[in-house]
Amino acid sequence: MAASKKVNIFCLIAAVGAVGRLAGAQSAGVDYPIVPVPATTVKFRDAFWAPRIETNRTATIPTSFAKCEETHRRENFRIAARLSDKQWLGDYGFNDSDIYKVIEGAAYSLMTRPDKKLDAYLDEVIADIAAAQESDGYLYTLWTAPADQKPPQYERMVVRVKERKWDNLQHDHELYNLGHLYEAAVAHHQATGKTSLLDVATKTADLLVETFGPGKMQSTSGHPEIEIGLVKLYRETGKREYLDLAKFFVDTRGTITKDKPQLWGEYCQDHKPFLQQDEAVGHAVRALYLYSGATDVAALTGDTEYAATLETLWKNVAGKKLYLTGGVGATGAGEAFGGNYDLPNATAYCETCAAIANVLWNHRMFLLHGDSKYADEMERTLYNGFLSGVSLDGTHFFYPNPLASDGGHERVEWFGCPCCPSNVCRFMPSIPGFVYAVDGDTVYVNLFVAGEAKLQLAGGSVTIKQETNYPWDGRVKITVEPDTPGLEFTVKIRVPGWARNIASSEGLYEFADSLPGPLPTVAEGGRSCWNPRDGGYATIKRRWQATNDIVVDLPMHIQRVTAAAEVAADRGRVALQRGPIVFCVEHSDVPAGQVENLVLPDDAELTTQFDPKLLAGVQVIEGTAIATRYSGDEAEPVIVQEEVPFREIPYYAWAHRGRGAMAVWLARDADHAAPLPLPTLANRSRATASPGANGNLAVLSDGQLPEKSVSHEPGFVHWWPRKGETQWVQYDFPEPATVGSVEVYWFDDTGVGECRTPQSWKLLAQDAAGEWTEVAHPSAYECAADRINRCEFDPIETPALRLEIQSQPGWSTGLHEWRVIAE
Repeated sequence: MAASKKVNIFCLIAAVGAVGRLAGAQSAGVDYPIVPVPATTVKFRDAFWAPRIETNRTATIPTSFAKCEETHRRENFRIAARLSDKQWLGDYGFNDSDIYKVIEGAAYSLMTRPDKKLDAYLDEVIADIAAAQESDGYLYTLWTAPADQKPPQYERMVVRVKERKWDNLQHDHELYNLGHLYEAAVAHHQATGKTSLLDVATKTADLLVETFGPGKMQSTSGHPEIEIGLVKLYRETGKREYLDLAKFFVDTRGTITKDKPQLWGEYCQDHKPFLQQDEAVGHAVRALYLYSGATDVAALTGDTEYAATLETLWKNVAGKKLYLTGGVGATGAGEAFGGNYDLPNATAYCETCAAIANVLWNHRMFLLHGDSKYADEMERTLYNGFLSGVSLDGTHFFYPNPLASDGGHERVEWFGCPCCPSNVCRFMPSIPGFVYAVDGDTVYVNLFVAGEAKLQLAGGSVTIKQETNYPWDGRVKITVEPDTPGLEFTVKIRVPGWARNIASSEGLYEFADSLPGPLPTVAEGGRSCWNPRDGGYATIKRRWQATNDIVVDLPMHIQRVTAAAEVAADRGRVALQRGPIVFCVEHSDVPAGQVENLVLPDDAELTTQFDPKLLAGVQVIEGTAIATRYSGDEAEPVIVQEEVPFREIPYYAWAHRGRGAMAVWLARDADHAAPLPLPTLANRSRATASPGANGNLAVLSDGQLPEKSVSHEPGFVHWWPRKGETQWVQYDFPEPATVGSVEVYWFDDTGVGECRTPQSWKLLAQDAAGEWTEVAHPSAYECAADRINRCEFDPIETPALRLEIQSQPGWSTGLHEWRVIAE
């Protein structure tokens, strides 16, 4: 096991759910042909990632542990162990997984920054976890907690068919939790050498081997993750049965068995057998965790059918379902992929966990095939779709990451389902493991980050150093120093797709113009080592001297991006990208604070500069846009166009300067913009709402109606998750006005969420004394969906009008538009 352990350190920390070689796999001659260089041997000394990894260590991990304590996630283990008389707290059985993920992140941090206090704290938490484990190895605190300490909503949370363990694998997350336990256990063992958590993990895994498989219980997990965890546990222990069980769980998906008499559907990745899948559907995180685990199985078993299916699925995601930011998941309905080319911006779900999973999968696909296109997508997601999910101070998080906002979004400290914060904890310190990889005597340089790494090749050790200010500057100096001068090996340096004017390998996005400046160059010893025919890698094979410099120059031009014509949401629109960074325009950077009314003409001149004082130091793009607005009267309004200065910032940095509008994609002409509405009594008024209101109140008077009540665009206000309550929204007029009718368009996301048209509503007018009285003789208070609901009443002069809404019992409510008609 000594050799195995050495290789495990080599593979483990490369990434969350990492990959690499193990002695047992090597003896079979089957594994990933390319092996990642572990993050523990890659030292970042840059101004971009190194501070973020340190912030994760000093802020994200400690605050996440504090939240796990505050929300009883740790206490729940003590309750299950009969060490606490408190009530089990939480709404989900998968709460156990959050503490596992934070432990994993803490272990990664310990590998590079020893911390006695943190190490001791982990010992205490792990002791609670071990105490909660049942004698047969079963570990799931919600089930094991004493009956009188289970939460009042237990019967709603857990639906047991036969009142036994493993009865509700579709929903209960028993196996999902264990997958994260295994990842944490391996990380902790590698970091400390202690087996305390690894012993807990192997005891549960042995129980799984006894319970599941051919001739045993034949089912799988409603949320994939167990597959990734079992593979990691196999690599750490050498127990082949763990790998076999991971494959069994993949192969059982989409099949009817004695223990799974019906399919669970797309949401659970149980709609069809894995080898028959050709489109990414259902819950995006579940899908990408499954694909990651299946890629591990493909590599470790040499299964070519698995590999072919995975490539088909990858082409579907990269070519039809991937956002420009690298985010995935078009809809909040099931946190799922949409249809092909269904990529709405304001309602994009793009869960932070899905971005992490997308990086993990693309990394594995690169290790399996060695194609630069996977590394391109990995980089896209790292710098954009993932990084937007965590604030600059490391303590606030996005769950969804939309590509447009009306101002209703802000990062928060924690969630009822805090999978994203805990995932950030473990993912951030693993990023150094994505930079380099080795295949025998070939070194891959996939990412550009200042620092150095020690690599072990088949013929000897090599130190590689990088000097660069990436991602703001595309010049990279790579120094290659073999321990033995004269050692022959190959260095392959990725030339990113964006630098070769390829916005997307599968054609989902294109750069609108040819490269406006020089092509990329890669030179060693004054000799050019790359030309466009070489594709995504510059390959240098030679006998290397003691010190060798390679200079990579990736000119960073401002590039206009357009989407494929099939993407309806982006037709007539353009986005800006520079290097790997996708940009957006935000409310703070345009005169009126509005963005949907902006037009960025194709011939608009753009400039860029680095602003060290803005958002911890960012590159900005500046230019002149055209702001559109309606003018004239309501009968014959005309669109007025005015030039306005604007600035774009990196997408990852938005929502740090207060709530407000944001957009990645801007109209290329006035036909695709949303002009500001004519001045009305409503939009000249000050809008306020009852506590709990979500969304930008300005959308209620923007003059834009949705296609249907379920639509999330052009914007709405809602009170979810408050249900069955009385809510209100109010207009305080600029001066007393005489009004006699209103029009309301309700929000109702039946089939998607928990908002419905209201049970009832009424209008209240304010008198001179500030008292509220219902208007006289209202015609009707209609609650119909998908249309305007007009109410007429006796004209009244008032300084303010209030719309009072009674939600249906058990449901929340919201509205798209509220118009007030002056007499």
